[in-house]
Amino acid sequence: MLYKLVVLFVVLAPAIVHCLDPVFNDDILGLIMFKAGIQDPKDKLTSWNEDASSPCNWVGVKCDPKTNRVTELVLDGFSLSGHIGRGLLRLQFLQILSLSNNNFTGTISPDLAHLGSLQVVNFSGNKLSGDIPDGFFQQCGSLKVVSFARNNLTGNIPDSLSLCSTLVSVNFSSNRILGKLPSGLWYLRGLQALDLSDNLLEGVVPAGIEGLYDLRAINLSSNRFSGKLPWDIGGCFLLKLVDFSDNFLSESLPESMQRLSSCTSLSLRGNSFTGEIPNWIGELRDLEILDLSANNFSGQIPNSIGNLPLLKNLNLSMNQFTGNLPESMKNCVNLLAVDVSHNQVNGSIPSWFFKPSVQSVSLSGKGVGESPEYSSLTSIAASYQGLQVLDISSNAFSGEIPANIGVLSTLQFLNMSRNRLFGSIPAGIGELKSTYVLDLSNNRLNGSIPSAIGGAVSLKELRLQKNLLTGKVPTEIENCSSLTSLILFQNNLTGPIPSAIANLTNLEYVDLSLNQLSGSLPKELTNLTQLVSFNVSHNHLQGELPVGGFFNTISPSSVFGNPSLCGSVVNRSCPSVHPKPLVLNPNSSDSSPGGSSSQNHHKILLSISALIAIGAAVFIALGVVAVTVLNIRVRSSMSHSAAPLALSGGEDYSCSPINDPNYGKLVMFSGDADFVAGAHALLNKDCELGRGGFGVVYRTVLRDGRSVAIKKLTISGLIKSQEEFDREVKTLGKIRHHNLVALEGYYWTPSLQLLIYEYISSGSLYKHLHDGHNGNCLSWRQRFHIVLGMAKGLAHLHQMNIIHYNLKSTNVLIDSSGEPKVGDFGLARLLPMLDRCVLSSKIQSALGYMAPEFACRTVKITEKCDVYGFGVLVLEVVTGKRPVEYMEDDVVVLCDMVREALEEGKVEDCVDGRLRHNFPAEEAIPVIKLGLICASQVPSNRPDMSEVVNILELIQCPSEGQEELE
Repeated sequence: MLYKLVVLFVVLAPAIVHCLDPVFNDDILGLIMFKAGIQDPKDKLTSWNEDASSPCNWVGVKCDPKTNRVTELVLDGFSLSGHIGRGLLRLQFLQILSLSNNNFTGTISPDLAHLGSLQVVNFSGNKLSGDIPDGFFQQCGSLKVVSFARNNLTGNIPDSLSLCSTLVSVNFSSNRILGKLPSGLWYLRGLQALDLSDNLLEGVVPAGIEGLYDLRAINLSSNRFSGKLPWDIGGCFLLKLVDFSDNFLSESLPESMQRLSSCTSLSLRGNSFTGEIPNWIGELRDLEILDLSANNFSGQIPNSIGNLPLLKNLNLSMNQFTGNLPESMKNCVNLLAVDVSHNQVNGSIPSWFFKPSVQSVSLSGKGVGESPEYSSLTSIAASYQGLQVLDISSNAFSGEIPANIGVLSTLQFLNMSRNRLFGSIPAGIGELKSTYVLDLSNNRLNGSIPSAIGGAVSLKELRLQKNLLTGKVPTEIENCSSLTSLILFQNNLTGPIPSAIANLTNLEYVDLSLNQLSGSLPKELTNLTQLVSFNVSHNHLQGELPVGGFFNTISPSSVFGNPSLCGSVVNRSCPSVHPKPLVLNPNSSDSSPGGSSSQNHHKILLSISALIAIGAAVFIALGVVAVTVLNIRVRSSMSHSAAPLALSGGEDYSCSPINDPNYGKLVMFSGDADFVAGAHALLNKDCELGRGGFGVVYRTVLRDGRSVAIKKLTISGLIKSQEEFDREVKTLGKIRHHNLVALEGYYWTPSLQLLIYEYISSGSLYKHLHDGHNGNCLSWRQRFHIVLGMAKGLAHLHQMNIIHYNLKSTNVLIDSSGEPKVGDFGLARLLPMLDRCVLSSKIQSALGYMAPEFACRTVKITEKCDVYGFGVLVLEVVTGKRPVEYMEDDVVVLCDMVREALEEGKVEDCVDGRLRHNFPAEEAIPVIKLGLICASQVPSNRPDMSEVVNILELIQCPSEGQEELE
């Protein structure tokens, strides 16, 4: 009997516990439910055991010591993934919920904020998507802090946010949130911190912010806000951090800002503010950071800046400031970093610059250094022994680089380019062991590159181009193992290229062009797997180009001007080197040099090169036979498979392939799924429109009367299975945009695939740019419209996660209304794998448009490849020149030509001469600069296409934007 009672107690124990403390078990149940729905790859939650009597000792869990109820759940940085499940709703006494820096996906549940005691919600640094639910803030109870930063959230900021009167901090930064800023935000009277930076918000920042009396920090940077700063922002007396950088704000600074006496950081970088810096800036006595860079401020830098004793970082670069730097800034005793580059300031460097405490100085611009007192650099080297950044480029500094330059042992960035420096590079340069960028280009330096350069072991970029340097490239350069850029072009360097360069395995960019280098290119250079660009043009190099790696796809322009170089790239065969014949003479016993010649014996002479030649000939002959047989079979099979579609003169095409099993599969996404019977075959050569890397295009007519273009794919040997082909083509067929050529349908048999596109009547952009006469030359307005339309089409493709891969002017069509339509997009998706060798062979006709990443297997192919091609297209549209033009004695690369013209201040000369100067320079020049930025060699330097669209819309002159196309 006793035994039965014990067994009964054991069986009923969980139920008894539940009856005794049901609410307590709710916490355990909720946490276990939450754990069951997520992945924990690092086993951080092993202590979460469903058999535990209490969750209060579990990792990340805290309880109220009086009630033992869970009040905090903090699992930051645990590498957890999965969805944030509803089990958390059982934690009715939860006050802090922080799941930041994990990999959670899915959407945000609107019910979480309804937990009665919740005060802090932090989901930042995850992969959450969807909108911020409006219901989240409708019953937010006691919620004080909410952060959804660094996710993938979209949609608008919900209006219900203004109902959470208890909110103290809101952070929705680094998402893709759209729309305007709700004016109701200013009703959150207790708000102390607001961060909506790095989103897609737009419109004006509404007035009324002065009601936020407790606001300490506001960050609306990196959005699309326009108009003026709110005039009443000065009413937020407690503001310490103000950041409106990287928007489209304009006009002058509101007067009320002078009341922000508590402000320590003010950043308005990257807007379009105008006027002078007001004198009241000196009244913000607590300022430590002042960043007004990249605006349109003008006038002199006010003396009142000297009234900011706490100022540490001052950035006034990229404006239109004039005059001298104010001497009053000697009172800024805490100054650490100064950047006044790219302005019109002139005169001498003031004495306050020479302070040991300063760590970063950037004076790049015009005119500084003209005063004899400071024209020499000796005083700079002697004074700045704690310096980390020194940029005095594009000034008028003269004299020699001081021999004691090595005393700047903490220097990380040194740029003295574009000055009037002369003399030799001192050996002390090798003592800069912390320097990672050294730029002495565009000066008058002579002598050799010192071997001591190998001591600068941290160097990543070495730029010495456009000087008068002589001698050899020192082999000691191999000690700079981190080097990624070696730019030495346009000097008088001699001797061979040292094979030691091949040991610099991080090299990406090498330019040794326009020197007097000789000898052969080291074969070991093929070991440089990171190479993006290697230019040795216009030297005296000879011998065979290296074979393998980057050098298999090197541009001919990169080796041009070396008449003695040979190889397939320069289309010059190398002279054969025949080894000495192998002499087989069994009767000869005389090994002396003259012995065999004095004997009359039978000799067998067999040349190794002859054996190789014979073997190669046999191999080639067998290959030709095999290829011929295969071609006959392929043509036979294709003729059979294509037969059902042939509409030759006497045939009646009345049967749709979709209803006849003898035909292939024909699918139309809309309209009639049948072709018109007629005198011409469907794939008749007379109807051919053009040929490209992926196939031949023909014109035909559907039964409903519409003309269509049919692309007969030439990648049958590489095509995916029918199921994958169907899926990929249907994906492309769903893409609709007025600047993209619509895919109307497709046809499939195992050996023949056709894509059916809308027919564009007015031909390609190439035809309009290069085949037209002066009489029908595109106007500037038409060209700008084409550039903007192409950008919008590509931006839409990238939004749909489609990479074009094959941008060129023949793939951009112009419809009857002058609207550009980008075609041939996404065809690489039909290949079994996105192998860049296959892609390169398919789009080899796009010479000049291909991004340099295609030549480097270790660099990922991304949307930035399209951006590069777009940049080249922009330059082609503006200049009317092809990307690569072959002259009688030269090869002109469009990007290089335009970039050089920009550097020489002659960029307007690049605009198509057929426009006869009938174009707005205020549009043309920014468009050219945008094209060059898009065609940057470095992928990360290229903007996204959505950013390009925004920039173009800003460039467009308002008075011109509404005009009719000419």
